[in-house]
Amino acid sequence: MSTAGYPVRVDARLDPGLSRWLWLVKWLLAIPHYVVLLVLWAAFVVLSIVAFFAILFTGHYPRAIFDFNVGVLRWSWRVGYYAYGALGTDRYPPFTLDEVPDYPAHLEVAYPEKLSRGLVLVKTWLLALPHYLVVAFFAGGSLALVSGDNRTRIWSSGLIGLMVLVGAVVLLVTGRYPQSVFDFVLGMNRWVLRVAAYASLMTDEYPPFRFDPGGDDPSEARMTIGTPPPPQPIEGQPPVDSTAQQAAAPPAGPTSPPPATMAQAAPPAAATAGARKWTGGRIVSVVAGAVLLAGSLGLLAASAGLGVLNLASRDRAGFVTTASRTFATSTSTIASSAVEVGASGQDWSGARWALGDARVRAESLDPRPVFIGVARTADAAAWLAGVDHSTVIGFRDGAPVYRDVTGGTPSAPPEQAGIWAASVSGTGPQELVWPIESSDWTVVVMHPDGSPGVIVRADAGATLPVLHWLWLAPLVVALVLIVAGVLLVVLAIPRAGRT
Repeated sequence: MSTAGYPVRVDARLDPGLSRWLWLVKWLLAIPHYVVLLVLWAAFVVLSIVAFFAILFTGHYPRAIFDFNVGVLRWSWRVGYYAYGALGTDRYPPFTLDEVPDYPAHLEVAYPEKLSRGLVLVKTWLLALPHYLVVAFFAGGSLALVSGDNRTRIWSSGLIGLMVLVGAVVLLVTGRYPQSVFDFVLGMNRWVLRVAAYASLMTDEYPPFRFDPGGDDPSEARMTIGTPPPPQPIEGQPPVDSTAQQAAAPPAGPTSPPPATMAQAAPPAAATAGARKWTGGRIVSVVAGAVLLAGSLGLLAASAGLGVLNLASRDRAGFVTTASRTFATSTSTIASSAVEVGASGQDWSGARWALGDARVRAESLDPRPVFIGVARTADAAAWLAGVDHSTVIGFRDGAPVYRDVTGGTPSAPPEQAGIWAASVSGTGPQELVWPIESSDWTVVVMHPDGSPGVIVRADAGATLPVLHWLWLAPLVVALVLIVAGVLLVVLAIPRAGRT
């Protein structure tokens, strides 16, 4: 397949006199670029999603987004060319999305006036699959092997990394980078970048399965728009009248194609016209918007997870309930440890709003009726003084652990104690519900006649309306971030597209 006229062009020039040792520290020198590219690629992904929908509905790739994404590819190529993607220059890469004419590495992508709405649905994940296999071989990656409980990860630097290492070693020993190695490395990088542009929806033309080595891309098309600049006068000669020259030129026939320009040093106007409009402030705006949008995705996931957990943990009555457990003691009363609602000694006005209603359910496992009462801990402790009872102090392997206090039987039935915030009594399953208030609370379970030997199956729960906010809050924040991120991106893109 011929690459003549292919819309993605990758050129490079091997600089003479490369340093023998500088390549050893380029991993350190390139760190600032890696940091910037990290955030630029985050914006690249977000804007590519925007471009996907724009192409799907309109058939056009928004020009401002196209220029930005080409700029990110160009920036990445320059950094890779300087560092371990080629080691072809010792000149530090510029911090810009624009084409830099005198830098030895160039990347151009012709802007497509029209793109297929159907192909956009399958290019990235389906049509490009054969090329991904080649790119993986060239660029490398990792492979995870799983066997039973063992997981082994194999990493490969790829053929590009291997050949660059060969060139670096030869450079270290001889002081020269082998031209043959350079040409081979450039061919592999050219293949990778063509596939990257195709997978990023920048062209509908399928990347050629052809290896094109060397620094000069064989594509003939130069992406230029508008009238070329007038010829510059040569020193010592009179200036050329371009108007007269055009008038003297014979008219071209109706079917004569315009001559192709093959200048390698001059940057194409089309590739740089749009990119120059991406000023530092607009780039920062797009990157910040992309970061906000990415953060919103995490918050949306957290909100969805908390929402599902909130719904799954509630019963039909809307209570979040503990597991039902069996409580048994030879004493006459089972009491819970103090449940503190709010800060100790302070009133918490939000207890009702946050915690809602509490519920205790118990059923006696013998024929006797059961009494459930809840009282403030101080009142319950005073009433239980001198009464044999067992206090639940924790759980071990799911079974309750008690602290027993010896004493006598209650002097009066519990219903007559006058200390209960709420109580219920009867045979069969009993359910006690009361609004939660700020205080220390103790739950008491016993037989109404105070007889010893209590064995019940019980659970406790609460409505906990605060859980609704635990998933609504990140949802609201995520929506705010989405609006802010979209505004930052959208407000930058139209401005970048203006002439």
